[in-house]
Amino acid sequence: MYYFDLHCDTVTECMMKGKSLLHNDLHIDLKRGAALGHYIQCFAAWIPDTLRGEAAFQHFIKIADCLEQERRAYSNKMQCHRMPETGEGIHQDSTVTAILTVENGAALGGTLETIPELRRRGVKLLTLTWNGENELGRGVMAPGKGGLTEFGRNAVRMLEDAGIIVDVSHASPELFEDVASIAKKPFIATHSNSIQLCRHPRNLSDQQFLAIKASGGIVGLNFYRGFLNDTPDKASMMDILRHAEHFLSLGGEDVLAMGSDFDGASLPFDMEGIQSVPRLWELFLRHNYKESLLYKIFYQNAAEFFIQNKLF
Repeated sequence: MYYFDLHCDTVTECMMKGKSLLHNDLHIDLKRGAALGHYIQCFAAWIPDTLRGEAAFQHFIKIADCLEQERRAYSNKMQCHRMPETGEGIHQDSTVTAILTVENGAALGGTLETIPELRRRGVKLLTLTWNGENELGRGVMAPGKGGLTEFGRNAVRMLEDAGIIVDVSHASPELFEDVASIAKKPFIATHSNSIQLCRHPRNLSDQQFLAIKASGGIVGLNFYRGFLNDTPDKASMMDILRHAEHFLSLGGEDVLAMGSDFDGASLPFDMEGIQSVPRLWELFLRHNYKESLLYKIFYQNAAEFFIQNKLF
């Protein structure tokens, strides 16, 4: 099958716990991933809200180095897509394609001078905040009413100029509005669901989904049980389908993608990890989804977004 996932925390977990990306007890490893066939995975370097300044930037470096070390060790299993000018393409076989992303703009270390280094290391997407507040602005779980700071506004402009896509998952409502008002390029939500179906503040309102759509962006469905169902213990793959149906009802056929949050989330009771994705595809099929639409949601929308925005 074809699968493109906009967000996971697996390489961060590998770095922090000393695990191998080839084979492990996490939600994703290369052996299980290769079984999907054509598989592209965005691996996020997650920066905890406890880190700021140089310490946050160095944490990013450690995670980026970990991914590169794994690529070198298992080059027959994984390739890392970096910058278009390198000429590196996407393999058409069972080799996993890895893309480096950043979760939490604290990774910049409080200075815009680090943005070229992120680009040099192949970062394609950057989530502006995690749950708390950082130098760029307020995350959704932080107190207050703040949006982007002046530094955050400058960061958005420089990220766009550097060809790094702005991600508004985890953004406060005010930060989201600020991004929507100043963005000159498409922005995205890599791993967010619908607040109409699950009232967690991390989810998107219909207006936010439509704003992302209007910008030319995409939205990745999150598999975290707490964002799927107001009773998390009851969350199942059916809830992923429900959120997909809601976004599709808003005209999201060309917008909807996958952003599992593997290794950063507690999964529905009927999912184990990357090996569960084919069963999710089959669930959609059983509910009368055409394979052509599933191809768009599970792969094509994300792939075309990357191509159109010259990320490949």
